[in-house]
Amino acid sequence: MGRRVLSLKGFIAGANPRYLSATKQREDPMGETITLTAADGHQFSAYRAEPEGNAKDGPRGAIVVIQEIFGVNGHIRDVTDGYAAEGYLSIAPAIFDRFERGVELDYTDENIVVGRELKAQGNENLDSVMADVAAAHADVSGAGKVGITGYCWGGVVAWAAACRLDFNAAACYYGGGLVDLKDETPKCPTILHFGKDDATIPMEDVDAISAAHPDLAVYVYDAGHGFNCDRRGSYDEESAKTARKRTLELFAGNVG
Repeated sequence: MGRRVLSLKGFIAGANPRYLSATKQREDPMGETITLTAADGHQFSAYRAEPEGNAKDGPRGAIVVIQEIFGVNGHIRDVTDGYAAEGYLSIAPAIFDRFERGVELDYTDENIVVGRELKAQGNENLDSVMADVAAAHADVSGAGKVGITGYCWGGVVAWAAACRLDFNAAACYYGGGLVDLKDETPKCPTILHFGKDDATIPMEDVDAISAAHPDLAVYVYDAGHGFNCDRRGSYDEESAKTARKRTLELFAGNVG
C-alpha cells in the first residue's frame, strides 16, 4: 500500500468546488495531504500530521481519525492536528473519495443532506470503507500501536474497524447507526460517547448497545449530536473536554 505526499494547499485546492465553504483550517496546520492505496487498488486522499515534540523519542503511537458526514474538512484536520500535538502520528483518510472526490462540507442543512447521501453509500459499501481504513492503519503502523477514533458516521466506522480490523483501542463519538452493528464485538479496548439530547440517536439505541455489551464503557453527556465540534451550534465545551480526556486516557493506556 503506497502513498504520495501533497501539500495542504493541494488538499484544499483539490476539494470539490461544489462543497468547499466555511471549513477553513486554523493557522499553522501541522499536516500534509498524502495519497493512499487500498488493497483493492483504490487511491484516495488522507490528511497526515506528524507528532509534535517527539524528534528524539519518536511518536507515542498512531491515531486514525474518521470523519463526520462532512468529509475531511477543516474541523477534522484540526482534530487530527490535536492528536498529533499529543504526540501521536495521526491520519484522517478521505473515505468519501470512493464515491465522490474532494468532499469538504460545512454544517448547513443543504450539506447535511449531501453528507447523508454519501453516508448511505458508505454503509452500503462498508467492506470497501474498511479497506480504506486498513490502508490508513498500514500507513501509520510504523509508529507503533494504532488507535482509532471517529465522529458522527465516523463513530460507526470506528466501531466496525474495532470489531473487524487490528486496532489497539477505539473511541467512538455519537455514531448514528452504530446500533445496527451492536452484535459485533470489538477486538480492542473501546469506549463510546453519546449525547443525552441527541435527536438522531435515541437513548433506546444507546441502552440496546449497552445491553449487548455490558462490559463496554458507554458515556452519556448532557449534550446533543456533534457536541465535540466547535464549529457547530451543538458544540458543548464541557462535554467535549470530558470526552477528550477519557479518549486520551484510553489511548495513553493502550496505544502509548
